[in-house]
Order: sequence, then C-alpha cells, then structure tokens
Amino acid sequence: MQYVNLGRTGLKVSRICLGAMSYGAPQWRDWVLDEEASRPFFKRALELGINFFDTADMYSHGVSEEVTGRALRDFARREEVVIATKVFHPFGDGPNERGLSRLHIMRSIDQSLRRLGVDYVDLYQIHRYDPETPLEETLEALNDVVRSGKARYIGASSMYAWQFARALYLADLHGWTRFVSMQNHYNLLYREEEREMIPLCLWEGVGVIPWSPLARGMLAGKRQPGGFSDTKRSQSDEFLRQLYRGATDHQIVERVAALAERLSVQPAQVALAWLLSKPGVSAPIIGATRMHHLEQAVEALQIRLADEDIAFLEELYEPHEVSGHS
Repeated sequence: MQYVNLGRTGLKVSRICLGAMSYGAPQWRDWVLDEEASRPFFKRALELGINFFDTADMYSHGVSEEVTGRALRDFARREEVVIATKVFHPFGDGPNERGLSRLHIMRSIDQSLRRLGVDYVDLYQIHRYDPETPLEETLEALNDVVRSGKARYIGASSMYAWQFARALYLADLHGWTRFVSMQNHYNLLYREEEREMIPLCLWEGVGVIPWSPLARGMLAGKRQPGGFSDTKRSQSDEFLRQLYRGATDHQIVERVAALAERLSVQPAQVALAWLLSKPGVSAPIIGATRMHHLEQAVEALQIRLADEDIAFLEELYEPHEVSGHS
C-alpha cells in the first residue's frame, strides 16, 4: 500500500479509500450488503493496508455508519484508521433534519459519532453545498465541531469551484478551520472537474478524493452500449442514467478495455491507474461488493501508464453537462 498526505495536511491516508455506501441495509437499496456480508470487506481492506474509510449519515439511513464503526472497532485500533463521514442529506421528514444549518450540523455530528461508536471522526465532510443556509453559518459550525474535538479535519464534496473558493476565502478571513479535501465526481467519463475545481485544489493545497472513479461500473465493463448490465445496482440506479449519456462515453469504455487487454490487467485497474496518475488526486473512493473488486483496486497502484496510454484514453473525451452537484 502507498500512503500520501491528504492535501497540505500531515494526515496520511492510503491511496485507495474504501467507501461504505454499499454496506448497511439492503432495505435502503437492494444492492447494499448487510452487516454479515459487509464485514469481510473491512477486514480484507485492513489486511491490504487500506486505512481510509468513507461513509455518510444518509447511507442506509445511518446503518452504514453503524456497520462501519463496529467492523473497524473489531478489526483495528482506532489510531490505525482514518474515518470519514458526511452531513447534508435529509435524515428525517422535518425541515430542520437536512442541510448545513448550525442546528443540523451540531445534531448530526453527535448522532454520527454515536452510530460509529467513536469519540471523533478524522474527516467530517459536507455532502453537498447548501444554498439555503448562509455559508458563514455552516463554516462557523464546522469550526466549532473541530474545536470541540469531534472532528480532526473538515472536507467538502461536489459543488462549483466558485462556491468552494468562497468557502476557503471566508475560512481564512475569519480564522476558521479550512476544508482540507474535496470529494468530487471525477473519472475518465466525467472530467469537467479538470477545468476549475482541480486547479483550485492544487493551488490551495486541498486533497482530491474522487467519488465514482469507475463511473458507476461503466469503466469496469459492467455495462454494454445500448443498455445496462444485469446487476442489481445497474437496474435500479437512476442516478447512473443521469450521469453518463455522452456520445463518446462507450467509445472511451472500449478504449479502456482495449488497453487493459494489451497490459493484461482489468479495465477497472486501467481506469483507476489513470485517475491515480492525475495531479492532486489523493485517494479514489472505491465501492466493493465482491472481494476481487477490492483486491484489484489495490493492485492498480502498481500500474504505471505511459504518456501515450494516457493520451489514448483521453483523446475522445467531449465536454459534459455539469452533474453530480445535487
């Protein structure tokens, strides 16, 4: 395993982060693994040297945090792991059970800590930008979460670069805790983040931890042109249908497969190797529901793509409509 500093911090994270959206309650999404089926993935991840684990309060409506917390307590010492969770999405029907108000943040961090069974999280992230709450209110609340010892660092997720730049500016202006990471939508099929967000992160020393590095399985060859695969997630994932509709998407998938065949590796490994080669990327967040998904992701760290391979993969890309911010 390789480890890097998360952005400009001293926090060391594994170059692969295990995302826990797939672990929790199948009643929430039919492709989610229950606790018994999930635990081997945490154990194997730790054996492979992964120390970075990402979840969110909304995943399985809190059950993902519970499953993640129990597994990490059973298989590792608290000091060995970096636990990240998120706040923003609705966690109830009430108008104050969502968003990034001070009320919701303060309530949510306490509930997340209880479900995870820890005294603090290493990285507390806003899951999306909240246009209904003054940014100053959100940032001051997050600063208080850190100052109270309930989180060590704070991170953000998908938003426009101007919104993130304003957040960094306001934190500096008021002496509040700064965002140290950006969890954004970035892969071979969606590279709009290269225009402004990633250059901003590089300039500001913010670590990039992309979500959906395999484009919801498309880059792993899980979907064929003209339709979806027969996996449970493909059949029920409406978000997938919204994200990848570009005219050249399937041609890029074919190039990934062709390069993988030439290198005698898996398409998913080529897609991850490309992402790991990009400036600013600290740790792609991978989801694994089969053990070989996890093991192949770690093996991808050993793949070094030549400049001509990267050019071959990138050549056909066409601009996409901005997506993933909601």
